[in-house]
Amino acid sequence: MSYHPYDSRMAHDASRKLTDGDVQDLKPEGWWGNDGQLYRDFKFGSYMEGAEFALRIARMAEEAGHHPDLHVQYARLRVRYFTHDAGGVTLQDIEGARAVNRLWEETQA
Repeated sequence: MSYHPYDSRMAHDASRKLTDGDVQDLKPEGWWGNDGQLYRDFKFGSYMEGAEFALRIARMAEEAGHHPDLHVQYARLRVRYFTHDAGGVTLQDIEGARAVNRLWEETQA
């Protein structure tokens, strides 16, 4: 049987999941938590600007080994962190969100 990241029966470790209160206390500026997930929307002047920023996030996530969901919708990018095998937001997601904020700050400088 092959492992699929969305198969909650495999390697599930709920002990890493943060409480909603912890997520609210730890989430970086601009992010919000909802139903055990962490989100942030970024707005751009064009589709390509959003896609290019999504690619920067993807490269960073690949290096870190922890990947957010990225949804480009014309000039908007939604980034969503959720650790499937923990069933919610973990410290890895918080760190990923902080790293995305640093990338964003670099693009705004």
